[in-house]
Amino acid sequence: MKSFTFRVFLIVLALAPAACAQQVIPLYSGVAPGSTPADYPEQQYFSKSWNTDVVSNVTRPTLVLFRPPAELKNGTAIVICPGGGFMALSIASEGTEAAQYLAGKGVTAFVLKYRVAHTEGDATDEFQRLFASDKQKLGETLRSAAPLAFADGLAAVTYVRQHASEWGVSPDRVGILGFSAGGAIAANVAFHYAPEGRPAFVAPIYQGGIPMDAPVPADAPPMFIAAATDDNLGLAPQSVAIYQTWVAAHKSAELHMYAKGGHGFGMRKHNVPADHWIEAFTQWLDFEGFLTKPANSQ
Repeated sequence: MKSFTFRVFLIVLALAPAACAQQVIPLYSGVAPGSTPADYPEQQYFSKSWNTDVVSNVTRPTLVLFRPPAELKNGTAIVICPGGGFMALSIASEGTEAAQYLAGKGVTAFVLKYRVAHTEGDATDEFQRLFASDKQKLGETLRSAAPLAFADGLAAVTYVRQHASEWGVSPDRVGILGFSAGGAIAANVAFHYAPEGRPAFVAPIYQGGIPMDAPVPADAPPMFIAAATDDNLGLAPQSVAIYQTWVAAHKSAELHMYAKGGHGFGMRKHNVPADHWIEAFTQWLDFEGFLTKPANSQ
């Protein structure tokens, strides 16, 4: 009996990694448009500066798929863009943890690992150093990296829409959520999508800037916005600005400006008002009809 129990334990142990594994989907075939072949590897590690897992030196963008339980699946999909100042990706609290939560609500989630600036050593330490002492160089780095990241955001929504049937989702129920730099990607998608890449909804969370070179699209999707008044990067006004822009264009928008939460709260809990943004977001998704299965679904 003990021998049988031990064998069962070994089988479960062997299967555990496969059960936890997620499908990784290349966003492009070959070298990403606008990039040249890179001779340095992508890295993932724990950042002491940001106290979270991060990914840096992304040159080949991918989508990491998180499937919802079959009984909860509602036909909605979401592309999630982690933040990180276009120099790294806060892959856990602004990526996989959000994906797991939303998959638990029946949403098919895709974490986008988009292109970021090439950095040596710890990208988060480099970002902190530039932010504190060399904003000119930081600005140059961001201006170089952001357009590639924006292109990846647009391509990701288009890709999921085009392949929606493979995952049992509706092309017209594919939205995008982003944090900080990833929120800027989501905002850029909201302004610059092509018809085949129109997001069903957009959610920039403490996003780092709004496009100023394009009008609000005539068929602009509904938008959910969240940030904290005490954002330590000073980005709270950007969230108010994009809300005002959407409302001025007579488009649907919901803004949550929390009294406390700082910048980068993501899915982390600190016993502050911003802890509850994800519940507000899912309530909004439900109100907009994205958590309800379409009447004609199986």
